[in-house]
Amino acid sequence: MSVDPRHNALRRTLDADTPAFGVLDNTYSPAAVEVVGELGFDFVWIDLEHGGPSPWDADALEDLLRAAELTDTELLVRIPEANPAMIRKALDAGVRNVFLSRVESADEVRIAVEAANFEYAGSPGRRGLGGPRSARYGLADDYVGTEDAEILLGVTIETAEAVENIDEILSVPELGFAFLGPNDFSVAYGAPGDLADPEVQAAVEAVHDAALAHDVTLGGLTFGMEDAVEKVESGYRLLHVGSTLGALTKTFDGWHDRYEDATR
Repeated sequence: MSVDPRHNALRRTLDADTPAFGVLDNTYSPAAVEVVGELGFDFVWIDLEHGGPSPWDADALEDLLRAAELTDTELLVRIPEANPAMIRKALDAGVRNVFLSRVESADEVRIAVEAANFEYAGSPGRRGLGGPRSARYGLADDYVGTEDAEILLGVTIETAEAVENIDEILSVPELGFAFLGPNDFSVAYGAPGDLADPEVQAAVEAVHDAALAHDVTLGGLTFGMEDAVEKVESGYRLLHVGSTLGALTKTFDGWHDRYEDATR
């Protein structure tokens, strides 16, 4: 028998120029992924750069993927480096949306996109062909013929070098999106944590304008509903709205003090 390969709803949303909203799950819990999916978000961001399981741990990724698939959401998996073998490992586990950290050159991006595709820019790609989970263990119908159209590979723009090379980076064929990293910009420009620093703001504006000029999907963080609306109106389409641990701390931080106030 054969089965249909899984389609990438996030890529379809972005291809339609529709905003996609998601939550960072920094508990790395299938249950949390399932809850976020039940709440109707387009994606759950799993960040393997700053925490979580090893990016080589396909078993952990597969459990998170099953929770996402159950609730019709997508995982957006950030890996800590533009390592072709690591990209192929994540894709074979069933990840459809791969997010690269700290890329600084067009060559890095091109090598990564080649690793994610069976065919690339009219030539053979560098994706390995086997029967892993992404191929439904060899049962997927027309796996090779459909897989390249389902993969979305994006980059984080978060260093001064990346800003300097932004036009070349955004010109790489099949780059799925560019995600702005203002927190790391603040470190790169010598103002850790100060997102209002003039150099940080200038870098954000430069990448924003370049992404729109190159017609590359732009992603970023949002800080409240008003900011989310403003970012969509200014051209952002892939938007992080918060985190699972952030929701916990916002709900429970200061609870004991509030209790004491309520019982005085």
